[in-house]
Amino acid sequence: MEDNAKSAAMGQKWRSHKIFILATVAIGLFTDLFLYGLIIPVLPFLLEKDSGIPPSQIQGYTSAMLAVYAGSIVIFSPLSGIVADRCSSKQIPFLFGLICLMASTVLLFSSRSISVLILSRALQGISCAFVWTCGLAICMNTVGPDHMGQTIGAIFSVTALGTLWAPFIGGWLYEATGIRGVMALALSLLGVDLVMRLLVIEVKTGRANVINGHSDSIAQPAAQGVDFPSQRQASEEQPLLHSTREAEDLEYKLPEQHSWIAKAVPIVPCLANTSLLTALSVSLVHALLMGSFDATVATLSHELFGFNSFQAGMLFLPIGIMNLICGPIVGWVVDHRGTKIASVFAFGMMVPVLVLLRLVHAGGVDQIVLYAVLLSFAGIGLAACAAPSLVEGGSVIDKYHRANPDFFGENGPYAMVYGLNGMMFNAGLTIGPAIAGGLKDTIGYGNMNLVLAVISAITALLSYMFLGNKPRTVVEEQH
Repeated sequence: MEDNAKSAAMGQKWRSHKIFILATVAIGLFTDLFLYGLIIPVLPFLLEKDSGIPPSQIQGYTSAMLAVYAGSIVIFSPLSGIVADRCSSKQIPFLFGLICLMASTVLLFSSRSISVLILSRALQGISCAFVWTCGLAICMNTVGPDHMGQTIGAIFSVTALGTLWAPFIGGWLYEATGIRGVMALALSLLGVDLVMRLLVIEVKTGRANVINGHSDSIAQPAAQGVDFPSQRQASEEQPLLHSTREAEDLEYKLPEQHSWIAKAVPIVPCLANTSLLTALSVSLVHALLMGSFDATVATLSHELFGFNSFQAGMLFLPIGIMNLICGPIVGWVVDHRGTKIASVFAFGMMVPVLVLLRLVHAGGVDQIVLYAVLLSFAGIGLAACAAPSLVEGGSVIDKYHRANPDFFGENGPYAMVYGLNGMMFNAGLTIGPAIAGGLKDTIGYGNMNLVLAVISAITALLSYMFLGNKPRTVVEEQH
């Protein structure tokens, strides 16, 4: 019996350490995005060479498969949140997402049937929904709402590497080794991801084992490894925090009577909150702007500068590099200055950038440099858009959970809010290219950017009105 207890506790200290938990989530999200980017340059060749699709139909089939992928995410993101919040451990649906991704990868590289390839895209979309929803919920359980900004910023910088380099690596590997080289890299990365997900111990699971006496060094949410100032000050400010929290709990208290929809999907009553609705809208507009750049950078650079696919792809580097650099900085700002200032800055900055993109025209090196510089500033704005919506949504739900513990249960609806966020984000990625492409064709590229600038300005205004409270440092100074 004692040997079993020792075996169960083997490696529990580092497996439940905050750094290992967050690293596991980061690798999971990185793998998801990396494999998506790895396949993008290879997919048209798979369709033409292996599936026998005529060249004239390649674009249509490629677009259809990307639409199946995006549609699967939109449908399954909220469902994954409901499932994850009902599971005792989010590690189970997190693993399910990886299983779907592994099945998708094997089907993609081993099948010649169009229907199976479409199924592969659908499975990858389902995987993305579960991995991102559960991964972010695990982060929330691990670090708490006060440090989600820095966590998201750091993790998104890691995932940005996958987005940035995967298409280049995929294209190069396919040219050098064929499909086997691409598949070998994909399966190797999936193997590392699988091992980490099997080893990780969630914070809540770790705490349960502490109660059973199996370990005395388990990560606590937002505590292990870092001595945050807010924790050192907690005892000094306890009376003030207690009275403030009581007033806050009353504000977020839900009625005793609930409809059957609210009982089945507990997050539904929270959707009346303007801050939560604004956070979801911010996610939608963020993705819409990203999708507009995805849809227009390559085509515009070809039209204005005669760029080929590789040269056009290089123009995405300024956006990716700025995302990589600015992610942790924006996360720090969100945690220490609030979601409002970060979101207003992000969308406010996008307004002049989008307006100035109207100035780009056909020309030589000077116009190429101007376009690249403007894309760099756009990358800063887009990087700053990501954290506020996720942190604000988690913060609002945390307040509802604290005020209504019996209604939401022990797990709370955290995975549900991240599922909704994923649904809105991927809806934006789906409609963004369609809107941008349609506007570009009908009213021109310059006027398209003017419309997007207006949307960004409205989003900045909504962020100022409804997102966040006063920064914590300001509140502390007032008292």
